[in-house]
Amino acid sequence: MHAILYRKKTRVLAKVLLRVLEMIGMKALVLEQQMKLSLREIAIEETLGDGDVEIAIKRVGVCGSDIHYYTNGKIGPFVVKEPMILGHEGAGVITRLGANVKHLKVGDRVCMEPGIPMSFSKSMKEGHYNLDPDVRFWATPPIHGITRESAIHPAGFTYKLPENVSLAEGAMVEPLAIGFQAIHKAQIFSGDTAVVTGAGTIGLMIVLAALTQGCRKIFVVDISAEKLAIAKAIDPRVIPILASNGNESIIKEVLLQTNGQGAEVVFEASGSAAVNEYLIDLLAPAGKLVYVGMPSRPVSLDVVKAQAKEVSMYTVFRYANMYERAIASLAAGLIDVKPLITHTFAFDQAIEAYEFAASPSGPVVKIQISLE
Repeated sequence: MHAILYRKKTRVLAKVLLRVLEMIGMKALVLEQQMKLSLREIAIEETLGDGDVEIAIKRVGVCGSDIHYYTNGKIGPFVVKEPMILGHEGAGVITRLGANVKHLKVGDRVCMEPGIPMSFSKSMKEGHYNLDPDVRFWATPPIHGITRESAIHPAGFTYKLPENVSLAEGAMVEPLAIGFQAIHKAQIFSGDTAVVTGAGTIGLMIVLAALTQGCRKIFVVDISAEKLAIAKAIDPRVIPILASNGNESIIKEVLLQTNGQGAEVVFEASGSAAVNEYLIDLLAPAGKLVYVGMPSRPVSLDVVKAQAKEVSMYTVFRYANMYERAIASLAAGLIDVKPLITHTFAFDQAIEAYEFAASPSGPVVKIQISLE
């Protein structure tokens, strides 16, 4: 009897010890609560499974959702109730492999898809795993993000970077994947004309992705002349329109340059509720309207006006199966994201990076934090 109890106690102690060893302590950027950040040591429970890799994080992008959690403490139903590490746009170097990982090796430079769906969910089986209601997405409460020294991640959602793609560019693959998801929904054809409302990171990623499909003109609408200057520098086919001149001037410019027809596709990437007042007016008959930006409140839409043009409407929520396409486009030189990385902060300046992002000065598109 004593021997049996001894063995049971030994097993329990072994499990406790294993759990302690799995609690990895590391330095990270932690959102303690709304408007309160700290750069400190934090214990993270992660285990390297047979199908996982361990990654030394080298670059992390600051996303609009990160800023929203920082300034508001929540996004819709996702509320920060306990300390959470921010950041989901990342790239790094593999330091350990799970036993079954064959397509990657230690030392590979990689970028990581931050959303992990349930393996056998209906959404996963149907190919739109981004819509899995149980997806675990970095820096979405209660899941920790990756502005930290290392992370363990499924190898199937970890992608090797080609030699000519830098780690900084690798951390841009996540927002670029949204751009590709948007043009996939729109089914753009060579020679189409498009409008993108919003010249932030996502809007410009849509521009870059649409250009690879042969768009002959892309109108970019924004309230910032500085951001529009960045958009214009991307390609001669990009036509900037300053939104502060009024809705009528935006409509007039698009119609003037499309022989009065309007654009075949309009991408809404600003998240502004106000733009819905004129989106339908920018579309050609049978045009397509793609909602990518997320407004902070419900918006109104003139349904009859949309019906009169038989407008097709689509929505985008993250992405599915777009990482390899985005990486291939970067490697082939079809897309250059480097000019969009306007600011880089060292890891020790991560709090300053977020404070700057929350109240930016000058033209800002993408801010990155470097752990290199």
